[in-house]
Amino acid sequence: MNYSDNLKKGEKGAWISILAYIFLAISKLIVAAIGNSDALRADGLNNTTDVIASIAVLVGLKISRKPPDEDHHYGHFRAETIASLFAAFVMMLVGIQVITDTVKTVVEKNYTQPSMITAWTSLAAAAIMFFIYLYNLQLSRKISSSSLYAAAQDNRSDALVSIGAFIGITGAQFGLFWLDPVAGLVVGLIICKTAWDIFSDASHTLTDGFDEKQIKKIRASVENDPDVKEVHDIKGRIHGNQAFIDITILVDPILNVEESHAITERIERYLYKKHNISHVHIHIEPYQS
Repeated sequence: MNYSDNLKKGEKGAWISILAYIFLAISKLIVAAIGNSDALRADGLNNTTDVIASIAVLVGLKISRKPPDEDHHYGHFRAETIASLFAAFVMMLVGIQVITDTVKTVVEKNYTQPSMITAWTSLAAAAIMFFIYLYNLQLSRKISSSSLYAAAQDNRSDALVSIGAFIGITGAQFGLFWLDPVAGLVVGLIICKTAWDIFSDASHTLTDGFDEKQIKKIRASVENDPDVKEVHDIKGRIHGNQAFIDITILVDPILNVEESHAITERIERYLYKKHNISHVHIHIEPYQS
């Protein structure tokens, strides 16, 4: 299966998230207004912004499928990572807003007892988002999609948020009225933590960060080739879900161009088979003993 087919599968996961978030956001905000719950209202606002973030992921996946052009010689793979970054910013803004609102409620002690219908709504929403999380997580790993993985983490965060809202609302039924707004505060903190994790991963990728352990594994694989005298240099960067590797190897100086080229092709095939790396640039230099 090629990269374009993988992205099409990723779009399916993004659409599932969008439709679920629209349904849950509308349901939570309506029930929160009827049942008077700060925690469920915060949860509903969270899902509203999740719709925006999921649309950003979908757009990023679609742009990533565009082939290379005159001013994008390496393709548009990084659009997917930029979408993850945008999703992180949206989540952080909402998280801060939720924290601000709930702190204000706690300080002013403006407590009310929410209806139990808001608690059952939260619990049902948690179950729905947990199953969507498992689906998107499995799909993101299968197609190696950073933006869909970010969306899956957001799905998990939303499930935890809804469970927290359920606990807070239930506690309020026993006279602990402050639990409902405090649950809203926890919701905000979880949103911010998830946003920071996504931002860290996306910014690391966009600044050409690469896993050192993976580089060591790739180096060891290249060094195992019998015609490679030494791996002089190796670098890696990520474009979307594609790893781009640059390698400089030293070989016997008496080899001709055809023999040297055969070595590079053999290494490229091996790296694809062992590490699923399809973009490798190998530079050959003569080995001086």
